[in-house]
Amino acid sequence: MPYQKKYLPLVLGVAIATGIFIGGKLSFTDAPDRLFSTNSKKDKLNRLIDYIEYDYVDDINTDSIVDVTVNGILENLDPHSVYIPKEDMERVAEEMKGDFVGIGVSFYTYKDTIAVIRAIENGPSARAGIKGGDRIIMANGDSLYGDSLEDGELVKKLKGPINTKVNLKVYRRGEPELLNFTVKRGKIAIKSVDAFYMLTEKLGYIKINRFAESTYKEFKKGLDHLEDLGAKDIVLDLRDNPGGFLSIAEQILDEFLENDKLILFTKNKRGDIEESYATRKGDFEEGDVYVLIDENSASASEIVAGALQDNDRGTIVGRRSYGKGLVQREMDLGDGSAVRLTVSRYYTPTGRSIQRPYNNGNADYYDEVFERLESGELLDPGKIKVDDSLKFTTPKGKIVYGGGGIIPDVFVPIDSSMQNETLSFLQRRGYFGNFVFEELERDRHAYDGISRQDFIDTFKVGEDLVYAFQDYLNLRSDSKVTFVAYHDEVKQYIKATLADQLFGTGAFEEVFNQRDIMIDEVIKLSEEE
Repeated sequence: MPYQKKYLPLVLGVAIATGIFIGGKLSFTDAPDRLFSTNSKKDKLNRLIDYIEYDYVDDINTDSIVDVTVNGILENLDPHSVYIPKEDMERVAEEMKGDFVGIGVSFYTYKDTIAVIRAIENGPSARAGIKGGDRIIMANGDSLYGDSLEDGELVKKLKGPINTKVNLKVYRRGEPELLNFTVKRGKIAIKSVDAFYMLTEKLGYIKINRFAESTYKEFKKGLDHLEDLGAKDIVLDLRDNPGGFLSIAEQILDEFLENDKLILFTKNKRGDIEESYATRKGDFEEGDVYVLIDENSASASEIVAGALQDNDRGTIVGRRSYGKGLVQREMDLGDGSAVRLTVSRYYTPTGRSIQRPYNNGNADYYDEVFERLESGELLDPGKIKVDDSLKFTTPKGKIVYGGGGIIPDVFVPIDSSMQNETLSFLQRRGYFGNFVFEELERDRHAYDGISRQDFIDTFKVGEDLVYAFQDYLNLRSDSKVTFVAYHDEVKQYIKATLADQLFGTGAFEEVFNQRDIMIDEVIKLSEEE
């Protein structure tokens, strides 16, 4: 996929699509013929679709009609019951599973050619000898260049069954001829833990971008590593995390909560209640825990924050979370598509539902997050609206509220400099990544002698790169771009992107966090303990 990092403000689409998901497919106790038996209402839809297919004056794709019908039905339920078309199922399944089968490169299409940004560490391509800057020209005799090729087509040519081989022809600058590589496809992890490193001598940091099947293992590896480095306290960064598997959130919470502490409970339409409790296996039940949240932290992220807050375990830092307290289960529709249907609500240990109201329709529901910006809530905690009828008390007497997200214990306003909308837009559209790639192409060897830590600690981005980035943008835009007020912020984005392309996992966050006011706040809180 084209290069981009995921520091996005107000990531509504992702939050709504991911949500909180119960693992496993939907199974019914009733036999399928009984559950889906024909009645006049269901038969009406079938008869209408058949009528259109056979007698409508123009040829029409009835699959598209069915998709519209399914979406129309779900739109009348709640904002988080969603339809996943069959063409999207593979991608969605891979993201939730946490891996896919491929050759293990991060790339983007540069001048109609696949340009390798970085071969994933210990992946198939890295083991074969492919490097950043390589252009993959052919795969098994098929051309991989030209204006007509879409990224999806390119990915299909590089993907295939596990352990199968693909023969690649690669252009590498400085080499007189194309290079030949044979790469055996393997499982490639889709990282859900972006970074783990030490903020101070005693304070460790872990950033989780979603709760996939692989997340707990990634998290535990990071937690163990930080403890080995001497971490006594932990920062769990769940900003911009839209959620995922309920069971993964429970496993992570189990590391922090003592045996028999209530994690959450769920209730379905029949009033059936299922409770989840921590076990004896937690490895970090003593040190302080700080959870970073923002307006894009949803579902499983809110379960983690709510369970720790309600158990008086840790400090929640940031801004009010998204406000999603509904649980979905997936049902296969038989043609490769699926529905994720809301089947229950979840409640935090004190009994809070943090689901925002959605009775005024989906459009109003989505706009509520933008209204926080307009109302000033993202800058002033006094602007947060609370409902006294939804007031709850933790065991130690802390007042918490339900009804629309987790309200942090320590409020940190949105950073108007690092969250500048223009810079965020440029980042998510890949402009910083593409610019940095081209800069590296000028002389990749210029960074050969710099270690990862030296780069993070001491490397300075010069003014010349800021002006070069301005020129790069102005060649691609009708309007003139300048960064008079944001030179330092642009430097930070450029340095973080350089670190990512040079050193890989976690380097972007380690650089970017150096100017993060929420990180500064949590370090100050830790030092006050």
